[in-house]
Amino acid sequence: MRNRLGRKGLLSAAVALASAVAALGGEVASAQVLLPGVDPGPIPSANSGGFAQFEGEAVEPDPFSFPETPEHPFMAPNGKSNIHVDAFQTDTNTIPGPLGETATDSIYFVHECASITFDSQGRIVSICVGLERPILALLNPDTLVPLATYELPPRQIDPGGNPFTDFSGGGYFYLDDQDRAVMPTAERHVLVIGQTDEPDFEVVEDYDLNGVVASDDKVISALPDWKGRIWFISVDGVVGWISPGSGAIHSKDLGDAIGNSFAVDEKGSVYVVSDAALYRLRAKKGKVREEWRRKYPNTGDVKPGQTQAGSGTTPTLLAGGKLVAITDNADPMNVHVYRRAVHTKAKRRVCKEPLFEPGASATDQSLIGAGRSIIAENNYGYSIPATQGGGTSTPGLQKVKVNKKLDDCRTVWRSEEIAPSVVPKASAKTGLVYTYTKPGGTGDPWYLTALDFRTGETRWKRLAGTGLGFNNNYAPITIGPDGRIYLGVLGGMVAFFP
Repeated sequence: MRNRLGRKGLLSAAVALASAVAALGGEVASAQVLLPGVDPGPIPSANSGGFAQFEGEAVEPDPFSFPETPEHPFMAPNGKSNIHVDAFQTDTNTIPGPLGETATDSIYFVHECASITFDSQGRIVSICVGLERPILALLNPDTLVPLATYELPPRQIDPGGNPFTDFSGGGYFYLDDQDRAVMPTAERHVLVIGQTDEPDFEVVEDYDLNGVVASDDKVISALPDWKGRIWFISVDGVVGWISPGSGAIHSKDLGDAIGNSFAVDEKGSVYVVSDAALYRLRAKKGKVREEWRRKYPNTGDVKPGQTQAGSGTTPTLLAGGKLVAITDNADPMNVHVYRRAVHTKAKRRVCKEPLFEPGASATDQSLIGAGRSIIAENNYGYSIPATQGGGTSTPGLQKVKVNKKLDDCRTVWRSEEIAPSVVPKASAKTGLVYTYTKPGGTGDPWYLTALDFRTGETRWKRLAGTGLGFNNNYAPITIGPDGRIYLGVLGGMVAFFP
């Protein structure tokens, strides 16, 4: 297993762990609160006074159009299936989010319910990750109270590793077209877990990847291709697919570390970004075939705010599927846009555009992709300790757009809002970008923040709460089918009701 944490990283991890356990109640509390039918109450705020509940003004919808992602035949509908909205990993919703002042609610799980999906009845299906183990949970979307839970295998954190930056074995999963949760586990299995009428969960398929993935390696993510094969990736760079009919497993070792999820397209190709390169892969004659590979600039450093020494992004498919975008790990960081096609007479790379400032530019979040528009977020300087006691990370967010000829790109706007570590989302129905911000100062407030998609202007902010329990620690904004926004935080989950 490759060690990506230096001495500073190990110290930060130790401080983060100690702080989180002390502030949120530790493993004993976490084992008691995530139970079916039990409402443990709201997440406590560290400071209840001195902050406005709402800033700005409600807005009228300003919709924008973009080539929508085709519905995946083996996944739940777009917006309900996985952490990045759809199989193209666009983070752009066709569901409207809030337009202004909202009511809020939270639930105190001491498990971060980061990856959120919705079943055919509109109920939340999430994996809530605690220090000791992740738990699959079916939640009431109105009350957030668990309806059913299923304990997944205990986490396997490397000696000296940071449990708050390890997304393997539960950080990513998807909901399939039959309301079944498909996920990798810490024991190198891929489970397919269905629902029963009670309600409850039951394992309907169990694919053992041991022997394909080494005992000191970890599986990060799984997604299906358009033929129904279940693809998976590991931390040490093993990529493969499972044939659900026979259970046969086919794999390839890329030889590069991987830290994020991947994208799949309607033509059967799979896009994976490692710490060295972007790959286009596909299943061919029982093997994982590499269709092309492109290296990207990399300082080789794990910058403050990153979880690995490479691109912090899951690949995002753009422009009706013609392009794919990632960020690099240069200084300053750049967004790179490539042509997807296997063969192209034009240059593979369409463009690159610098993001943020030298010495203060890093991300560990997927890009928002809407047609030819790309929005990146700066996470430079984020850690749990850095965002306590009035501290925060480096601004901001930046929109880049590829031209109509698909041969260049430029910056459209840059916001100075500070979003330490959230996966932001755009809503094509409202014309807003929803992010989660924390200004510097005292009291440690966290805000749901809405930016204008076209201009980057901050339109409004809604206070979620204050203190460590409201730190989202890399979890995404999720827009529910009812227009509510849900967000996993260290204390559990927060909801914003229009």
